[in-house]
Formats: sequence, C-alpha cells, structure tokens
Amino acid sequence: MNRREFFVKSAKAVIPITGAALLIANPAIAKVLEQAGDGSKLPQGTLPYSFNGFNERVQAYIVARYYVRLSTSFGHQGRETFKLATRIYAEQRGHRMAQRALADGQELTVATYHQYGEWVPTEESKQRGESLDQEVLWDRPYYAFKVKRCPWAIQFREMGLPEAGLAYCKDLDASIYRGFNPTIKYETRQTLHDHDCCIQCSPGTRITSQELSCPKKKSGLRSFEYHCAHSYWTFRQVLISVLGNKGKTLSEEVLEDVRRDLGQTFVETLQKYKDTDFNVA
Repeated sequence: MNRREFFVKSAKAVIPITGAALLIANPAIAKVLEQAGDGSKLPQGTLPYSFNGFNERVQAYIVARYYVRLSTSFGHQGRETFKLATRIYAEQRGHRMAQRALADGQELTVATYHQYGEWVPTEESKQRGESLDQEVLWDRPYYAFKVKRCPWAIQFREMGLPEAGLAYCKDLDASIYRGFNPTIKYETRQTLHDHDCCIQCSPGTRITSQELSCPKKKSGLRSFEYHCAHSYWTFRQVLISVLGNKGKTLSEEVLEDVRRDLGQTFVETLQKYKDTDFNVA
C-alpha cells in the first residue's frame, strides 16, 4: 500500500464518524477522496471553509494556493518565485510602517517597529482560540521570542502544506524589518512548520517590557481584508513580472480557488483593491 492509498483508506475510515465536518475542515482530504472516485464529496453548495470574513487564516489560504500552483506548474522556478513574492510583499509592509513612523518624527528602532505594526488579532481568530500566542525570552542577551500558537501555521497545517508555511515564514518577518529599517538584523531561526514553536530574534537588539507594552498606533492598523488583498495583488504582480501571461493565468486560477473554497464575496472584495498602491502608507 503506497502513501496515497493509505491516506484514502484512513480518511474513509473516519468519515462515517465525523461526516462532512471532516471534509469541511480539511479540503485536502475531500480532494483526494474525490480524485479517488469513491463519491465522498462535500454536500452540494457547501464551502470547504466557513469564515465570517477576512482573517489571518484567509491570508494563509491565499498564500498557500499560490505556493501549490507555482510549485505544481513551475517546480523549482515556481518555488523561488514564491519566495521572491513573499519578500517583496513583506518589504512593502515594512516600507509603509517606516513612512508612518518618520511622518511622526520617530526613529526607526525595534521599539518603534512594534508601535507601527499594521495588524492586531481578528475577533474571529480570538473566538476560535487561534490567535497568536507568543512570549518574550528575557533570558537571552538580545531581543528574542517564541511563538507557541499561530493562526497562519494552523491554516497551512490543515491544508497539509507545511512546506508552503516554511517557505513563507522563513523570510517573512526579516523582510518586513528590512523594509522598515535594513540596519536592523532580524532572524527566524525555526518555525511551527517543522518545530514545536517558532523562534525569532534580533541579535544585537535589547528591548524593555515597557517598550513592548506600548499599544500599536491605531492610525496605522489595516484590516485583514486589506492584508489579504495585499498578498493576492502583490503576488500577482511579481508572477506577471517573472512569468508573463502564465503568471497572470496562474493568479486567475488562485482567484478561482478562493471562489470555490471561500465564496464569491471574498473574490469581489479582493478585486476592489486591484488598483491599490501597496508601496505607500
């Protein structure tokens, strides 16, 4: 019995117990069973995911679908393009944060970085018990913290795509910092995709609990509708730049993935941001 046959057999064994709920929670299982031709499909009209709106996991879903299609269609070239798109997306976030901080006359330090972050956990994430859970490692000689729970990691895991999560998270935060202030050294030393926690640090930087306790500037916060649109459109721009019309076609396919798994409303909202300049605050 090969790996795929074992997966199909295992999924069939638990479906009589959990029913459509299992398929809704994990579209990867539904897809394999559908391809196996056993007739086990979601009830007609049922979406694989049921989110109240745009949130952290929706952003991870969009990113993961880009990874799957790039990896499947373009192999190594596609995976490298995915990493490039991730870095450009993240640097744009850092640029916007720096613009707001400089407009307020602030120095571009790690403490300022935390004050000008663009998101806070969504209410849906908190209600699901999935919001970010992290703690500062005060015993280190420099600023470091570990993440024990992450909604993005949860989504990548449910989609059966830890490799996509690893490719995304490895450079994400370092790239945001680079966009904010390239003189700040920042590293993601391990992630939840291949360890029991994520470890991030800024060698050479010290920060106090008082500095970390400062609330984020409300004027700089952006909704996850904005962040999800930012992911989709920046990835799309990079793919078209690298792959031409093939990149455009692939991005349209990702939009169809969103329509199929999340619903038409999510697609229509993403399309509203088509002409947004994500480079400026």
